[in-house]
Amino acid sequence: MRDLDEIAGAAEALSGQVGQQVEDERIDLLRAALTIARTQYPQLDIDSYIYRVDAIARRVAARIRDIGDIAQTIYALNTVLFKEEQLCGNRENYYDPRNSFLTDVLDHRLGIPITLALIYMEVARRIGFPLFGVGMPGHFLLKHYDVEGRQVLIDAFNSGHILSARDCRQRLQEIYDGQLTFQPEFLMSVSRRQMLTRILNNLKTIYLSTRNFRKALPIVDLILVIYPRSPEDVKQRALLRYSLGQMRGAIEDLDDYLKMSPEASDADEIRQTALSIRRGQAMLN
Repeated sequence: MRDLDEIAGAAEALSGQVGQQVEDERIDLLRAALTIARTQYPQLDIDSYIYRVDAIARRVAARIRDIGDIAQTIYALNTVLFKEEQLCGNRENYYDPRNSFLTDVLDHRLGIPITLALIYMEVARRIGFPLFGVGMPGHFLLKHYDVEGRQVLIDAFNSGHILSARDCRQRLQEIYDGQLTFQPEFLMSVSRRQMLTRILNNLKTIYLSTRNFRKALPIVDLILVIYPRSPEDVKQRALLRYSLGQMRGAIEDLDDYLKMSPEASDADEIRQTALSIRRGQAMLN
């Protein structure tokens, strides 16, 4: 029960960090991502990990004479993060949920594109080198704009290699075997909320694929903290609650889904499901 209460506390904490009252550019991305890890490690000492990232940033800064020199700055970041810290992409166990928890990525030095990119981005921010997340399908990237407005694309999953748009097109071809056509908008910047949601969606997909509904539910709770008016996620939570025997919560979510999407193609089916649950509950009383 204590862990369940502390996991619920993660949702409350995240709400204060990314709620609608917080402007996106003011979101503390590192703290919010570490808060996600509290769903796995309820008693996590978040500040200790923030201190570690601060210390890494100081080591990077000590290597840079001119922050305006992009090549020098990226070289310093890559040296500290990938040679000294030995962070790398987890190719052997790509779908291990630990790759999505920043605590595990920092402890075990293995991650997926978005978590490695987030650490890279937060270290860079601390030294005054602004980076933006790039939500390319299947492979999250980073980009920096030079003084002339040209973009420099960085692949944190592959040791901070600099990519061209052509490289990205080739990478997409490899990932999707030609089934997805490259579009210029794939290289557009994404918001902090979108980055956090992508991490959460990765976790949700992993847990659902293994039918671990108990772990999937708090992840969907966090997605709804970020986007409380997402009908599909409200419906997803309803189904998870139903699967876990949380009938009252399931009914509430099904009702909310119908209010949000009264004309949805599955609206009649959802109404029947809610009615069936209500009848079942009435028989128990």
